[in-house]
Amino acid sequence: MAKRTLFPPRDEMLSLAQNRELTVKVTPNAGDNSISLPGDNGPAGILLVRVTATPENGKANAAVLKLLAKALGLPKTSLAIVRGGNARTKIIAIPD
Repeated sequence: MAKRTLFPPRDEMLSLAQNRELTVKVTPNAGDNSISLPGDNGPAGILLVRVTATPENGKANAAVLKLLAKALGLPKTSLAIVRGGNARTKIIAIPD
């Protein structure tokens, strides 16, 4: 039986967006795919995203966009990485 990934509430994730841009900190090669809201000890205003994909040939970036699209209920083609394509901290553009 497949493990179901739980996401934070959509409204809480979108509340972290500024000017329709969401800042995420990505952990590639993680044990599972998950999205977490920043905790008391985490960076303020930055969504924490863990993906199992490796950071080579854009695999982790594609996995991040796919996971965020699923969590936000948007088509994955509507999201785009604005800044940080090669960094762990990325800025993702969110459509209106």
